[in-house]
Amino acid sequence: MTALSRAHSFNTAAAQYAANRPSYPPALLDAVEELTGRPLAGARVADVGAGTGIATALLRERGADVIAVEPGDGMAAEFRRALPDVPIVRGDGNALPLADASHDLITYAQSWHWTDTDRSVPEALRVLRPGGSLAVWWNTTAFDVPWIAAQHERIANHCGVRQRSLARPDDSRAAQLAGFSGLRFVRRQLRWSRVVPLDTHLANISSHSAFLVLGETGTQEFLTDERARLREIFPDETVEETYLVDLLVAARP
Repeated sequence: MTALSRAHSFNTAAAQYAANRPSYPPALLDAVEELTGRPLAGARVADVGAGTGIATALLRERGADVIAVEPGDGMAAEFRRALPDVPIVRGDGNALPLADASHDLITYAQSWHWTDTDRSVPEALRVLRPGGSLAVWWNTTAFDVPWIAAQHERIANHCGVRQRSLARPDDSRAAQLAGFSGLRFVRRQLRWSRVVPLDTHLANISSHSAFLVLGETGTQEFLTDERARLREIFPDETVEETYLVDLLVAARP
């Protein structure tokens, strides 16, 4: 199971991804405006690895002039169904199909880790206008919630992937992991939650790449067992998912 195969696996489940993945809280967009020092309204923004358009839609609602960049066929098709009036171009963060110094802000929602930062950081800086910013963020696991931490361990064991450390990286380590070392950056973490039906929760977790490359048999086996476990915790089959959005904003030098 390679990083490339996992990255492309989303194209086979784009509708599932669009219907069940969490969005982001309004406070995240507030933080982006605060940390970049400019309103999103009127800003020229490129949302890279836009997927089905979850973040793109939020940026557009704030009045940003957005163009999406997406490499996958399935995800791009779902994006066009959801946001037919938003321009989308095919490409990825390692070689952006955008002109030099053409954008005020470049965003990556859940997608930065699929890039090669030795290439994607210089590409972002090339496309940004003087004074522009690169913002990357993820909905990350709230490991302090016991049932979520236990589920994360079960998923890692079932899918044969490395379990992430329960300790969050400090700012210096986070910058290193993101390839932001040497850049002027700020970090913000925002806790939020959503309440969804159990079916939505299970469809959400099974839309992640570890399950998509595992195959239908292995995925359904896990989901059957997980449904039984979660019914004991949530007998009304309503699940509260808790997230910590990890946001890093780097300014163009």
